[in-house]
Amino acid sequence: MVSSGEWSAVDILEQHLAAIEAGDGAVHAFNLVTADLAREQAVEVDRKVAAGEDPGLLAGVPVALKDNLCTRGVPTTCSSRILEGWRPPYDATVVTRLREAGAVMVGKTNMDEFAMGSSTETSAFGPTRNPHDTSRVPGGSSGGSAAAVAAGFAPLALGSDTGGSIRQPAALCGVVGMKPTYGTVSRYGLVAFASSLDQIGPLATSVADAALLFDVIGGNDLLDSTSLHRPTPRALAVLDDGVDGLTVGVLSEFLDGAAPDVVARVHQAAEALAGAGARVEEVSVPEVAFGLSAYYLIAPGEASSNLARYDGVRYGLRVDAEDVAAMNTATRSAGFGAEVKRRIMLGTYVLSAGYMDAYYNQALRVRTRIIEGFTRAYHHCDVLLGPTAPTTAFALGAKVDDPLTMYLSDVCTIPSNLAGHPAISVPFGTGDDGLPVGVQLLGPALSEGTVLKVAAVVEAAAPPLAAPVLVEGTPT
Repeated sequence: MVSSGEWSAVDILEQHLAAIEAGDGAVHAFNLVTADLAREQAVEVDRKVAAGEDPGLLAGVPVALKDNLCTRGVPTTCSSRILEGWRPPYDATVVTRLREAGAVMVGKTNMDEFAMGSSTETSAFGPTRNPHDTSRVPGGSSGGSAAAVAAGFAPLALGSDTGGSIRQPAALCGVVGMKPTYGTVSRYGLVAFASSLDQIGPLATSVADAALLFDVIGGNDLLDSTSLHRPTPRALAVLDDGVDGLTVGVLSEFLDGAAPDVVARVHQAAEALAGAGARVEEVSVPEVAFGLSAYYLIAPGEASSNLARYDGVRYGLRVDAEDVAAMNTATRSAGFGAEVKRRIMLGTYVLSAGYMDAYYNQALRVRTRIIEGFTRAYHHCDVLLGPTAPTTAFALGAKVDDPLTMYLSDVCTIPSNLAGHPAISVPFGTGDDGLPVGVQLLGPALSEGTVLKVAAVVEAAAPPLAAPVLVEGTPT
């Protein structure tokens, strides 16, 4: 509509800024609303349309960015006090690609500090709340991005997924969230948590929108040494291909321990796929049961290395002291929150002399076993199906003092990160409490097209999910 001149990018932006102004006080999806920058970008889109120039695939579409994506001249905090005052001198590659596609950046979204959490409660700037029930968490760590899309503050958002941080909040907030294959989306400009696991991906209100956003941000990037040498994806083109002839495996290990109402929704999704022409069977990948244990050795190990750069010397917070060592200690003590400190200490321990082989290297061997287990399953299945999260959204504060229980929120999402494979969460009705349930589709490496076309069939069969109504006049 913007490209055709039917709507103005400026008018669309103002509608969404008004919705944020009216509703974000109850949700706290944003750390920063970039209204002035967004207006400049919207004006430029309208100028291109008026001049007959190509305004891009996302012309005038408001997009929210997780606050660990570098944006030139705009504060990027990772929801941590240790990055206080830091304004990156460059844009992340995904930010550059969004701008080139005509998207309008409305703000930086709240997150668990340095993406370490499953509820967006570890943020130094306070928790985000679930738009469907503001007494509940939105999931994490991309909870702000998921909540922004669910509340209608932005039709699209970007998050990062290290152990489920896009998919789990997408499930809890009732939106679509996708983790692409590791290396298909550039990580240049993503502030690192665990470099072998992190992946940027889309959150959206529909599978088609997620596919479009993936097409825009994906593709090789010479600035990222882990970027795959393949062309920009064109996943949107296959969405209507259907599932006739495909084999879908219902992953039994993911159903074990999930709440009965969540399991019931997974079975309904399986029935819908069977009715659409897919062959559906139960599949076992026993190795995924070790995913949580392996992840909480590998990810903290990488985090303890990545976060060593925050020393109070080069950028961000600095707490003065009598010498450099004391300054480093004081800065990190004041700048990092409890969960980040916990993971740094755990990671430092598992990488230390005498323990690395027993813990970290053993976890890497388990990671290989998980990849091998998935490979066997994909010999006879095109995709796998299971829950995204074992429960619906839990109450704020319910798990914050019990880290192990909190970590179990990601038990169904972590294996895909360890394997580097794509996965997507699709809303599929509600649980017994009336809150959203997400079902998850997993595929082998570089199978985004297959995963997305199966997701489109699941989406079409999903029971209706009412949009949250925070204020009157929220854009639809």
